[in-house]
Amino acid sequence: MMPLLYASPGEENVIKKVGGAPEVKKHLENLGFTPGGVVTVVNILGGNVIVKVKESRIALNEDMAMKVMI
Repeated sequence: MMPLLYASPGEENVIKKVGGAPEVKKHLENLGFTPGGVVTVVNILGGNVIVKVKESRIALNEDMAMKVMI
């Protein structure tokens, strides 16, 4: 298990766990980051991670990307 921040672009990964404070976890789950879901890193730009999750593209900052474990 590793943080989403360290995933290779273009690689599909399964979300194992979402960490952080309860309000952070709820926010990420509302965006589609749920355990068992598939997430693909599109690009990493200056510490921001652009991912594809549930047919949407979402940009996460470095802190948020460290809370999503794959």
